[in-house]
Amino acid sequence: MRGTSRAQGELVARALRGSWRAEDLPPFDLSEPELDQIAPLLMGSGAASLGWRVVDRSPLRKSSSGELLHQAYRLQSLQAEIQEQKIEKVFRLLREASLDAILAKGWAAAGLYPNRTLRPYGDIDICVRSSDHQAVSQLFASPEGSDCWIDLHRNFSEIGNRTVEDLFSRSKVHRLGQEQVRVLCDEDHVALMCIHLLKHGAWRPLWLCDVAAAMESPAPNFDWELCLGRDTIRASWILSAFGLAHRLLGARTDKLPLKMRALPVPEWLVGHVLQQWSNPYARYQAPMNHPVPMAEVWRRPSGLIDGLRQRWPNPIIATISVHGRLNELPRLPYQLANCLARVVRFAMPGGDELQEH
Repeated sequence: MRGTSRAQGELVARALRGSWRAEDLPPFDLSEPELDQIAPLLMGSGAASLGWRVVDRSPLRKSSSGELLHQAYRLQSLQAEIQEQKIEKVFRLLREASLDAILAKGWAAAGLYPNRTLRPYGDIDICVRSSDHQAVSQLFASPEGSDCWIDLHRNFSEIGNRTVEDLFSRSKVHRLGQEQVRVLCDEDHVALMCIHLLKHGAWRPLWLCDVAAAMESPAPNFDWELCLGRDTIRASWILSAFGLAHRLLGARTDKLPLKMRALPVPEWLVGHVLQQWSNPYARYQAPMNHPVPMAEVWRRPSGLIDGLRQRWPNPIIATISVHGRLNELPRLPYQLANCLARVVRFAMPGGDELQEH
């Protein structure tokens, strides 16, 4: 794990240390050849704007890779304006239809940074009450709403043990243009971001920057017990995400309660995240990295071994999927349990490739 597959991930971590801060950014200590190695990784994973923020304060700002990151930052500035217009439109359409929704991740996470341009956001993740799901789905399938690219949820599975009514009752509202945008309360949102990071194998460095930014900027009345929740295993996942942010990105722990500042992180978890960061592209993540559907694999036994190898679960994803603990114990039992669960789902009537994951 400590070979070349991890080396570029370590450079990415060094480049992004403290990049979310409004001030007191650490010195940028990469050489020009090292920056050349990771500039494509920062661009491909959505961290180019954060990369530019730290490179801009270094002698490498005029290097070819520095200029590349600068151009990406400028493009992200334009995209952010367009996306904010879309979000404003989403909440205008909801208001006009007397419907309510909570927005999470994306634009809401970007509010943790000194300016939202530093954090790209694509799909618009909104959660609605079950009673409103069909009406909202129809609204955004209509000609007027079909260009908004929403990701519609009845709940956020990462914090599925918290009821939707509780999420709505604790939510808060921000103004965007002429509209009011409802977002999760800080405590629920931090929990969601931490578990979302791990649920997807922590392959995107930007997600850990979100966690680091949240750790360093809690409101004075932030309720840490509410953030951790009543499920002790989910609470341990949140603390593991904090530990990764501290270990890999230098996130400060002084805003955490004293009893939460010991953040042990198993070495296999650190190593696997850095390995992921050496190749942080969506096309290499399941299920996009599966060249053929599982149904085709079963019909062609000669390809079964390759099919199963391609689907062997990331140890982080496997652990989260079976509600396991991120400790020093071997991951094989969790990976086998994950495989078994996916096989059972696939074998059920209506089972398909999407259900595998």
